[in-house]
Formats: sequence, C-alpha cells, structure tokens
Amino acid sequence: MADYRAAFVGIDVAKLKNAIAIAETGREGEVRFFGEVDASATGMRRVVERIASRFGGVHFCYEAGPTGYGLYRLIRSLGHECTVVAPSLIPRKPGDRVKTNRRDAVSLARLLRTGELTAVWVPDESHEARPGGGG
Repeated sequence: MADYRAAFVGIDVAKLKNAIAIAETGREGEVRFFGEVDASATGMRRVVERIASRFGGVHFCYEAGPTGYGLYRLIRSLGHECTVVAPSLIPRKPGDRVKTNRRDAVSLARLLRTGELTAVWVPDESHEARPGGGG
C-alpha cells in the first residue's frame, strides 16, 4: 500500500543490469540503495510498478547514454515523471573519483530530490531513429 510520500529514484543504466536508489521526500528523508535489476523492459516495468506502489508519487531519473530513451518512454507510459540528464551536467564533489553503479544511483536520487539536475531534451522516436538524432 502506498504511504503517500513522494520518492525520487536514481537509475544508473547499464546494458544488462540497472542500479536503483530511492530518496524519500524531505531533506532528512532516507536515501537508500534499492538494488540491481534486470535492464530489460519487462524487468524495469516490474520494478517501476513495485516502487510506485509504495509511494504516492515517484519521479525517476537516469543519465543519457548509449542505451537511448526507451527507459524514459517506458516510465512515462506507466504514468510517472522521468528526467534524463547529461552526465557532464551532474554536480560532482571535488575529489569524488570513485565511480560505482551503486554510488551513481544514490547520487542521482539525492540530486533529483534537491532539484540540482539539468534535464536534456528527449527526442521522440522518429527523431531518435534518424542518424545523429540523439540518444
């Protein structure tokens, strides 16, 4: 049953498995690693629905990259907000050089909650299919 708090979900996207972290509403809200899940459309649909069932509103985000915008379209088709961000525009702490999927997902969730991420334009499928069309 949903507890009617909002949640902000960071997804570190990879070819086979996506790392997922959830930041609950409020400055003191917990930020926790949810886990790694199958990156297929079926696997992601399942996890999006599972997370959404626990919260009153959910906003997802992930870094733009070679996987394209299919995940964005899937999340939007399920009725949730989704932001795609440019990796070059993600604020990073000085000296924070260790990159892991888990840390990236937690960082994305935290930054989404605080409004520190800059969204990129997501092309529609016809634009994305063109050479040089994005994604």
